[in-house]
Amino acid sequence: MLFNELGLSEEILRAVGEIGYETATEIQEKTIPLLLEGKDVIGRSHTGTGKTAAFGMPAIQMIKKEIQNKVQVLILCPTRELAMQACDEIRKFAKYMPWVKPCAVYGGAGIDRQIIQLRHGANIVVGTPGRVMDHLDRRTLKLENLFMVILDEADEMLNMGFREDIEEILTNVPEERQTVLFSATMPPAILTITKEFQKEPVLIGVEQKSRTVESIAQYYYEVPMGRKADALQMLLLAYEPRLSMVFCNTKRMVDELTETLISKGFKAAGLHGDMKQASRTQVLGAFKSARLNILIATDVAARGIDVDDVDAVFNYDIPQDNEYYIHRIGRTGRAGKSGAAHTIVSGRRQVMELMNIARFVKADIERKQLPTRDDVINNKTAKILDKVKSYIQSGKYGGFEKQLEMLAGDGFTAEQIAATLLGMRISKETRSVPEFIKVSHQFENRNTNTRAGSNAAGRQRGSKGRGSGVKVEISVGRQNRIAPNFVLGALVDATGLPGKSFGKIDIYDKYTTVEVNEDDKPHVIETMTGTKINGQKIKIKAYEGKSGSFPKPEKDYRSLDKARPDNRIKTANRRKKFQ
Repeated sequence: MLFNELGLSEEILRAVGEIGYETATEIQEKTIPLLLEGKDVIGRSHTGTGKTAAFGMPAIQMIKKEIQNKVQVLILCPTRELAMQACDEIRKFAKYMPWVKPCAVYGGAGIDRQIIQLRHGANIVVGTPGRVMDHLDRRTLKLENLFMVILDEADEMLNMGFREDIEEILTNVPEERQTVLFSATMPPAILTITKEFQKEPVLIGVEQKSRTVESIAQYYYEVPMGRKADALQMLLLAYEPRLSMVFCNTKRMVDELTETLISKGFKAAGLHGDMKQASRTQVLGAFKSARLNILIATDVAARGIDVDDVDAVFNYDIPQDNEYYIHRIGRTGRAGKSGAAHTIVSGRRQVMELMNIARFVKADIERKQLPTRDDVINNKTAKILDKVKSYIQSGKYGGFEKQLEMLAGDGFTAEQIAATLLGMRISKETRSVPEFIKVSHQFENRNTNTRAGSNAAGRQRGSKGRGSGVKVEISVGRQNRIAPNFVLGALVDATGLPGKSFGKIDIYDKYTTVEVNEDDKPHVIETMTGTKINGQKIKIKAYEGKSGSFPKPEKDYRSLDKARPDNRIKTANRRKKFQ
C-alpha cells in the first residue's frame, strides 16, 4: 500500500517523498490507520520493519497546534542510541510541520541542555526510562497534556530492568491517553503491562516466513579454546570487509578485543555502556564515515546504530539470547545489499547453542573451515601483483630508473631487485597473519550445516564442568521490592555473563542469595559492587552460610517465568509529584 492511501497529511507525505519512501511496510500499513483513529495498539515486530515510521507519522500528525508548547507525546526507548535515532527520524517526517518539536532525553549526556530544550516547548519527547524519571522528579518534564505514550522495544526495556520505571511513568500520566506498545516478543511481563495500562488494544503481528534475511550468508567456525582472537584476525584478513561489526557479550571483552586488534594494525574501536556519550558519538561518527572499519560492541550498545554499508558481522561470543542473533546479523545485508555473518565457536557447548539458534531463526548456518595462513598470504600476494601490474601500465611510479641503475652497478640484476622489493611488500602485508593449526572437528558425524530442523538438544542450564556452585549474597531483599528478574537482569548487565550462568535465586526480607559458578564468583563480586537493583545501591559478598543451612524463603523463585505479584506503591502524593 502507498503512503498516500493511509490518511497522512500533505506535509508528512511531502517529507516522506523527499526521503524516498513510497510503499509502506506491513507494520506501517496495519498500524498507521489504527493510531490515527485513536486506538491502543500492540505491535509485534522485529527491528528493521519500519516501526518508528509506523508510530512516528501518526504522532506528529496528531500534535495540537493550540498547545504546541506542551508535551503531548512520550516515546520510551531502551537505549540512548535508539532514542536519538527515533528523534532524528521523527524530525525528518515533520520537516514541513514547524509546530512539531521533538526532543531526545537520555542518560550519559548533560541534563542542562535537555532542560533548556524542554522549556523551549518540546511537544514530542523521546527518551530512556531512567532519564525520563529524572526529569519527572525534577519537574522539568510535565505530562498533564499527554495524549499518547509509546513503548518502543518494550521487551528489551524489561530485560534491562526498567519495568518499575515504566510502570511508574504509566501510572502518573493522564488516564485519557493512547498507549502504543511495540515488542519483538511477548513475555508474561509485557502482557501484564498491556492488561493494566491499555484499553482494548488491537494486536498487530507481522508474519515472517524466515526470521533472518535471505541475502545474509551465515557461517560458523570451530576453533580451539583460547584461539578466538586469532580466528577473528584470520577472517578479517581473509575477507577484508570495508565495514564490519564484531559482537561481544561483555564490556571487558570489548575492551580487550579492541586493544588486541589495534595492536595488530586494524582500524578498530569499541563501543559499550561504560563509555561517555562524547566518546560514543565520536566512535560512531568515525565508523559511519569509514575512518575506522571495525566496530566492536555489546548488544545493548549497538542498539540504534543505523549504518547501511556493513559488509560483515562477526559473533565473537555466542549471543545470550536468540533474538540478539537476529538483531546482530541484521546489521548487514541492508538496503538490498548482500552481507555475511560469521560466528566463532569453541567447544561442544557453544556448537549446541548455535544449533539452537539456527533452529530458532529457521535458517542454515553453514560450517566452514577457517582460511589458512597460506590462503591469506596467497590472496594478498595476488592483490599486490595486480597493483604492480596496474602501476606499470599507468606509469605511476616511473622516473626511478636512475636508482635502478645504481643498484645494477653494484652487481644486482633487475630480477633480483624486483623480487626483493616484492618480498619486502608481501612480508609487510602478511607478517601479522597468525599461524593456525587446522581444527579437528569433534562432531564430524553431524550435518555439514547447522540446520533449523536439527534435533540437537537445547541449551544446558548452568555452568557445569567449570567448577562447583557457590552462593553470593546481595544486600537487597523483599523489603526493597526486589523480584528475581530484576536480580538476574542486573547480574547479566553488570557481568556480561549469560543468564544461564546463574542458578537458584532466593529472596529473603533483607538480602538475596544467588547461585554462581565458583570460577565466576570473583568476577561477579567485582563487577556487581556498587551497582543498583531496582534503584537500590547494593553490596555483594560471598555468602557465609553453610550449605543446607539457609532459611527457607517465603517463595522459591526457581522459575523466572513466574512473575512476582505486583506490589508497587501507588499513592496520591506520588502522582502529585509529576503534576
